[in-house]
Amino acid sequence: MSPKQETENAHTIAVLVDNEPGVLARVIGLFSGRGYNIESLTVAEVSHEENLSRITIVTSGTPMIIEQIKAQLSRLVPIHTVRDLTIEGPSVERELALVKVAGSGEKRVESLRIADIFRARVLDSTNQSFVFEIVGDTGKLSAFIELMKPLGLVDVSRTGIVAIARGTEAL
Repeated sequence: MSPKQETENAHTIAVLVDNEPGVLARVIGLFSGRGYNIESLTVAEVSHEENLSRITIVTSGTPMIIEQIKAQLSRLVPIHTVRDLTIEGPSVERELALVKVAGSGEKRVESLRIADIFRARVLDSTNQSFVFEIVGDTGKLSAFIELMKPLGLVDVSRTGIVAIARGTEAL
């Protein structure tokens, strides 16, 4: 194979499934049983009436591995559709993080300045700490977190990526 075919790239895969117990475990089992890594995983009900949930998975692999993952996901019984949002056209991806920063004096002021630049919101404030909410792509969140480390980063909670295809069609 040529080097281009061997390149591993991240792919965002959206999977529409029946909202029932055990479905997520089966999807995760498919990944772990074959040695595939999940970089991000989110799940949410998208239609109560139709009893459907969307699982959004970010994984990396060569084009052949990604095709294998999609084919194996498609064969699981409670799965309705599998879409690779990375290659199927334009999509919107976002992640949310809550970032706790403790500090005083100039470090406290600097953390507020950086938060303003990144459009992070202050959700909680004490005399010694802030909890910021930041939404954006993974790179933006990672950059914000890196800048907060020397200012007193205490804790981070990230949601994982959620994604949806652009345009008028549903999953």
